[in-house]
Amino acid sequence: MVRRAQRELARGEPSGTYCVVPTLFVVMPIFNEPTTFRGSLARVQSVVLPVGWTLAPILVDDGSDSATASEIDAVVRAADPPLAFERHAVNRGKGAALQSGFARAIALARDPNDAVIIQDADLEYDPNDFVALLNALEPAPAKSAVFGNRWHGRSTRTGWKSRIHRRGNRLLTRASNLATGLVISDMECCYKLFSVRVLREILPALTENRFGIEPQIAAALARVGVRVVEAPVSYAPRSLRAGKKIGPRDGIRALWVIARSMFRS
Repeated sequence: MVRRAQRELARGEPSGTYCVVPTLFVVMPIFNEPTTFRGSLARVQSVVLPVGWTLAPILVDDGSDSATASEIDAVVRAADPPLAFERHAVNRGKGAALQSGFARAIALARDPNDAVIIQDADLEYDPNDFVALLNALEPAPAKSAVFGNRWHGRSTRTGWKSRIHRRGNRLLTRASNLATGLVISDMECCYKLFSVRVLREILPALTENRFGIEPQIAAALARVGVRVVEAPVSYAPRSLRAGKKIGPRDGIRALWVIARSMFRS
């Protein structure tokens, strides 16, 4: 019954009496990740969610190279139950990929308690943290969202690169909190969880095509009165040499998005 519901969800078909609710939609943007994509998806699919939840990955190929695209096509063809899948003809950025995935989640949602979470395809995050994030999400009709927090005791890493990364994220988070009135510790964390009901409210405000989407999501949530709480998550950062794509220009863009949000009602 669960597998039949998952097949119908992936195709966008009504699931009728076979619907297993609520569903956690996992939006995974993918760009040039031929060596990590399969592992990330396998981790997501192996997660044991709290009782009553089912899981539905939504893959978004953001104009990847041929090696990654071939890997994605092979996985999608072999998937049973089927995987929801979107593809951009050219690379448009993580923000654009998330917007495509969010729109697909809204189209597939069937239950008022359905929720959406973001999952990167680079193995930096552990999907087993979904459980803690879901447990922190307030049930309907409360308006809440949950952000992961990488900067807690058990995930602290040493080294100058780690310190610079953490200080940069702290600066952006403080600026975001000043602009939005939210009180969070890690605005840039990939793991952001909210109900589909909340997503419908904020999606029209999401326009950033690259990593500026992170502070824009925080600003959009604050603008519609969503309470944001946090849950600690694991984090295994990789280097630029290993394929990390965010850079200094993205930090500057994030500051611009934060400043712009202060002047929007």
